[in-house]
Amino acid sequence: MTVKVTFHGACGIVTGSCFEVRTDKSAILIDCGMFQGTKTIKELNYGSFPFSPQSINALILTHAHIDHCGLMPKLMNAGYKAPIVATKPTADLLAYVLPDSGYVQETEVLRLNRRNRQRGRREVDPIYTREDGERCAKHVTSRPLDKWFDVTADIRARFWDAGHILGAASVELAISDPKFDKNRPMQIVFSGDIGTGDNMLQSPPRAPEGTDYLIMESTYGDRRRGRPNMARRCAILRKEIKDGLNRGGIILIPAFAVERTQQLLFDLDHLFDSGQLPTVPVFVDSPLATKAPRVFAKYLRMNKKVADAAPFDRANLRFIEEAEASRKLGRLRGGAIIIAGSGMCDAGRIRHHLKNHLSDAATTVLLVGYQAPGTLGRLLSQNVPMVRIQGDEVAVKAHISRLDEYSGHADQEGLMQWVRERMPVRQGLFLVHGEEDARATLADVLATSGVSRETIHIPEMGETVRFTTKGAKTERIRARVDVAANANADWHNLYADTILTLRRSLDEAKGEKQRQKILAGVRDVLRAAR
Repeated sequence: MTVKVTFHGACGIVTGSCFEVRTDKSAILIDCGMFQGTKTIKELNYGSFPFSPQSINALILTHAHIDHCGLMPKLMNAGYKAPIVATKPTADLLAYVLPDSGYVQETEVLRLNRRNRQRGRREVDPIYTREDGERCAKHVTSRPLDKWFDVTADIRARFWDAGHILGAASVELAISDPKFDKNRPMQIVFSGDIGTGDNMLQSPPRAPEGTDYLIMESTYGDRRRGRPNMARRCAILRKEIKDGLNRGGIILIPAFAVERTQQLLFDLDHLFDSGQLPTVPVFVDSPLATKAPRVFAKYLRMNKKVADAAPFDRANLRFIEEAEASRKLGRLRGGAIIIAGSGMCDAGRIRHHLKNHLSDAATTVLLVGYQAPGTLGRLLSQNVPMVRIQGDEVAVKAHISRLDEYSGHADQEGLMQWVRERMPVRQGLFLVHGEEDARATLADVLATSGVSRETIHIPEMGETVRFTTKGAKTERIRARVDVAANANADWHNLYADTILTLRRSLDEAKGEKQRQKILAGVRDVLRAAR
């Protein structure tokens, strides 16, 4: 029997998680996530799957973040009918996450098609609809943590608490393969996303000791944030919000609707009740973030770390679901906090809030999560002077802060601690779900800490690897996109930057003649390039 793993996503980037495990008897997927980042990377969401959906016997999901689950409805539309298995909290969240994802796509495509018609371009379809998301969510079955379950005739699985978001799990596989070892199955552990260990909503991550192969995330493999500390996190949030209120403008917080928003509400609840912050209005402007607390409240009642009810019902807290109510928030000019999705500012309602307020120097924008290259959030974190939002140029005069303390991912030390607790890794350790610098840095740190360099692998997207008793062997690489060329910035980013640079040059030109000279030079270059 042979065991092969193909890395269909989350290699060189931190989105599109999807790993195919294939034996002589069966094939399963770990995750089926959506790609985020540059437009070239996101275009992968619209293409065909690099495998036959009908050939997959099961899909095991690590958690309910879109970059891990977001293409499941598309998979079902492509003919997939086999089981989808997750933990019970993940299954409960998916009932809201997947329909919301479909709704966001429908809304974004509606807006895009209006622009396409004006420009004489062809209209496009959403990847899937809200109805598709609802149908997929109903297809999910759940299994508890720490208990083995049969996946196929030759694969068993077990969930371990990953400590990342509600329901997030690492996945341990046991594959029956007499050629590997007649006395025991091959063991493969997929980390999923690994949490920080200091979260009111989650417990520290767990997973088995000793495995043959370990496939682990490396999102912050090149970053150290220091030991997680709730008091320090709240102190930083308090200072940023007080400074923002003193500026007199709106405080905008782009945040993932699942987990990040709820964590922020916990901390704000503490800061309000302790008198560390004035009880200013807080608007959670997200249909998904409005519904997700129902799931969190259900499980928080079982969480011994949380003595009181979840802080989702305060006099100064308002959840915004209807689009018209969201638009009315544009009238606010100060003294309020708006938390809206998406966390990377690449879709959703946060974009129209940024469009309204970025040019106001009194505005504060707090970035509280990972920002993929090419997204509006990454550009803001790089302090660019101008951005394009929905085709319009917007000056960035707002105060931009990045609060890494709210990341749901372990930093380099947290990842190293997690690996140390999994040792020994007998055959191979694969670093995925990270940008190239993060993966390379973590590989170096692992090697200097005693992990054999020969066992550390940095797979490429589209790479198929055979797992053997003597380590891993690459069989082929079928790349769908040049990750190195398009992960950080693609031609779409270059185009937007060129338009903004041209606009600045024209604005700064000394008179009409100089402007005409600039434009004539641009036209000459374009003619020469034809």
